[in-house]
Amino acid sequence: MSETKNKTLLQAENVSEVFGGLKAVADFNFYIDRGELVGLIGPNGAGKTTVFNLFTGVYQPTTGEILLDGKSIVGMKPYQITARGIARTFQNIRLFGELSVLDNVKIAYHCHVKYGLAESVFRIGRYFGEEDEIENRALKLLKIFKLEDHAYEIAKNLPYGAQRRLEIARALAANPKLLLLDEPAAGMNPQETRELMEMIRKIRKQFGLTVLLIEHDMSLVMGICERIYVLEYGMIIADGTPAEIQNNPEVIRAYLGAEAIN
Repeated sequence: MSETKNKTLLQAENVSEVFGGLKAVADFNFYIDRGELVGLIGPNGAGKTTVFNLFTGVYQPTTGEILLDGKSIVGMKPYQITARGIARTFQNIRLFGELSVLDNVKIAYHCHVKYGLAESVFRIGRYFGEEDEIENRALKLLKIFKLEDHAYEIAKNLPYGAQRRLEIARALAANPKLLLLDEPAAGMNPQETRELMEMIRKIRKQFGLTVLLIEHDMSLVMGICERIYVLEYGMIIADGTPAEIQNNPEVIRAYLGAEAIN
């Protein structure tokens, strides 16, 4: 395997997604290297969430290839891709609202348990040891996200910003190599957004993560991302550093607007 392939964690090659004759994504080429923090931006309806759905197996590409660690993930189910190392959050929060904060995180750990069905049903063998370990790890993760005092509260009762943090904590519990964040700052005030930016930096370093971020808040994107892809009508119209994107005439026309870069 070449040095480039060793370095690249996820790659999309000529990917298209067609819904009833409408091309939601067209000839999409993309890569993200290990340890990078990359942004994916574009106007509403540009196809950003469709890309996330393709990367996580919710959709299968009409054409093209998606490679994780140099191996195809096309045709895999979402749970299989999660086990391979991709976890995500959602534009609209999708917590298990009636479960506790702690249980929301513990559920994500179970994609890696080693005990079998019989051990689970009869609560024998490795069951109790692994469950104790999962609970301890979940509590440590909640502490990182300043949610340990809410561990036994019902998730839907958390304030909005705390629910956003919980969703990221749950994604991390799946032990991903690549974390996909779909508009994590949506609905947050400026202070919460600044705190989120610092949290993303912290968890990236602490967990050795590669991060791909969809976000409309340009201050967050430009302040945290090392590279940025810009989508319009399902096609990439630009990619580069934040400075390059800010000064790209196509991006200015399609998305940022003059006021956003002055």
